[in-house]
Amino acid sequence: MQHVELSAKLNDQIPTLAAWLKGACYDVAVFAGAPRPDRSLIRLLTPEEIGCATHKDILVEWRDGPAELKRAQSGMPARIAFGFSDAALGHALVAELMRPASQPAVGEPDTARQLQLAVRIAQSDATVLIQGDTGTGKEGMARFVHASSGRSGKDFIAVNCAALPETMMEAMLFGHRKGAFTGASASSDGLFQAADGGTLFLDEIAELPLALQAKLLRALQEGEVLPVGATHPLPVNVRVIAAGNRDLGALCDEGKFRSDLYWRLNVMPLNLKPLAERRQDVRAIAAALLLRQQAGDAAFVWPTAKALDKLMAHGWPGNARELGNVLQRALVLRDGDRIEAEDLQITPAPKPVVAPVSAPIAAPASWASTSSLQDVARASALDRIRAVLDEVDGHRARAARRLGISERTLRYRLAEMRELAAA
Repeated sequence: MQHVELSAKLNDQIPTLAAWLKGACYDVAVFAGAPRPDRSLIRLLTPEEIGCATHKDILVEWRDGPAELKRAQSGMPARIAFGFSDAALGHALVAELMRPASQPAVGEPDTARQLQLAVRIAQSDATVLIQGDTGTGKEGMARFVHASSGRSGKDFIAVNCAALPETMMEAMLFGHRKGAFTGASASSDGLFQAADGGTLFLDEIAELPLALQAKLLRALQEGEVLPVGATHPLPVNVRVIAAGNRDLGALCDEGKFRSDLYWRLNVMPLNLKPLAERRQDVRAIAAALLLRQQAGDAAFVWPTAKALDKLMAHGWPGNARELGNVLQRALVLRDGDRIEAEDLQITPAPKPVVAPVSAPIAAPASWASTSSLQDVARASALDRIRAVLDEVDGHRARAARRLGISERTLRYRLAEMRELAAA
């Protein structure tokens, strides 16, 4: 946990600040007496205590009137001023100004406890499985585990398994020897070897073909990889963190994921809740995004209290990515000096355009007398997709999980349905 000291004078003025910081995974200590310059600590001081402040400290002013934020520059500490109406975001911004880059933005006490668990997990070399919806911060959590571990000085390599060409997956993960296949004009190390001594993050792990899952299992169990075209395995020292937005346990029951690999990955599980269930995290992530999206030398634009309430009340089916898009639009399109609730263009999640569930798939005329079992099976599968989409109100990620397919496969099937409807 990040240690921060709070002057007694500031604590008297804003007694809720320490409580928020503790819930945001900070170790807070209140000190009495006149502060002394100390570059080894981050301290929160009042503007009157600037004479003892260093560039690492933050001056916090509780006042009526417009909220203001000035970042640290030219050796001067950051300054932030706000009153009661802006205290919710003000507290979150103070936490964000101190947050280490490797730590996810957090405001929910449950999420803070999960980060503390991740720190304990990081002290071992156990494999970690992170599961959660798209946009819930799985890669950020993986990076936090790496940064909190003894491997932090080595490489963290992230790969999205869904983005790997299927024909090249094995060579990209485990490497290959010269001449192992057409086009292999030279030998190449794989991602396992590139991450030797560090951490390899395998996102969308469910997209790995079953045959490659067996080879991944051996690499995890034996600590060695066999490059394509090689005859002798190579030892590797890699900590693997896997992630996915589909229920791997359910995929095992359906025979679509190896149960032995699942249990080998699921040594230390971390399950991330959707943003709709982490209201205080919405505030923290909004503060982080606003700081990131605005230039450091420009006047910082604050959302109003009503705008923040609107953000925290939304369901965020797109999680943090949707939140980032909404804030960026508001910063560009706002009419005044602040982001008003009306500036937040929050729209319902788009539903795919499909025919009604009751309507049968219209087969092309050429199939009228020659429909094969394959055609019938495809029509049945598309009917099932349509039914599930209606059940989940068009939410593609949920539909894909319920159907046991990837979102990419679901997009292909929806395109196919639109072609059939237009035929």
